Amino acid sequence: MRGIMVLFLLFDAAALYYSTIQPTIVLQTITILYVLGVACAMCLLPYRRGMLVAGFISLLVFAWYLRDPPQNNRDWAAEYAIPVTISNDGPTIRISNIRDFSYRSPTDTIPHYYNADFQLDQLSSVDLVASYWSGDAIAHIFLTFGFQDGRHIAISIETRRQKRFPYSVIAGFFHHYELFYVVADEQDLIGVRTDVRHEQVYLYRLQLSQQNRDALFLSYVRKIQELSTRPEWYNTFSDNCTTGILARAQVPDRTRFNWRIVLSGYVPEYAYGRGLLNTSVSFPTLRQHSLIIRPNNAAITADYSRDIRENLPYYPAN
Repeated sequence: MRGIMVLFLLFDAAALYYSTIQPTIVLQTITILYVLGVACAMCLLPYRRGMLVAGFISLLVFAWYLRDPPQNNRDWAAEYAIPVTISNDGPTIRISNIRDFSYRSPTDTIPHYYNADFQLDQLSSVDLVASYWSGDAIAHIFLTFGFQDGRHIAISIETRRQKRFPYSVIAGFFHHYELFYVVADEQDLIGVRTDVRHEQVYLYRLQLSQQNRDALFLSYVRKIQELSTRPEWYNTFSDNCTTGILARAQVPDRTRFNWRIVLSGYVPEYAYGRGLLNTSVSFPTLRQHSLIIRPNNAAITADYSRDIRENLPYYPAN
């Protein structure tokens, strides 16, 4: 019983500490008082009474945590300040506020947004992007949708971070970040990773039928529309960049917690095993030749989408 209470104590304390309660002094005070209150009840009161008091306090905090609402109205970091809006007009998908930032450095940006219309019947490809910055086990995974006229729209499921918060993997397990779909030009969303942060970025063509491509894209559209009125919390484990993609693809829940999904760096290998990538060669060969290699003097130009694909031997020519 005492061990269970300690687990509740640790979870509730972290939930309070990583919550969005303001100001910070109030947040810190509440967290300290909670820990002291439960610890004193467990250590100073008779065992049965102490467990009851500690359990009651912990349940109150846990009940608050379950009812803590996500919001769309906060002081967001610049890259998450302006959400995309999407409307459908028959086969026409109208996207407003497509992000197209330029980067002087990873933290020095020039914001820019644009609006564009896309025809669903011209959706011609879906690519899987895997970006690695520290080892092979963890990667940021997102999709980019290609159209017959050569345009691409990349959609990345991310944390919506407030200005006052640095990024923290641990914080993402609690109610700290809202869920956010970044809809951006590839020059922004992929370019910052290849040319500015110098991450290892791999690009794979997904083998999907036209029907499945359309359904996947429309699923993203519907989710973005839902989040505009019903925000949700991001969760590092259960609702993140990879599980979100599988949810949009209507993959069963049990599959979303496959170890190659939890360890997101292995998502491309998982997709290969499901026959969703080019299987004419072994996966190690495909992976080796799917790495985007940028020249030292490369610049992110209007031809960026074409440039990153032209030297990938197993990427389709059309």
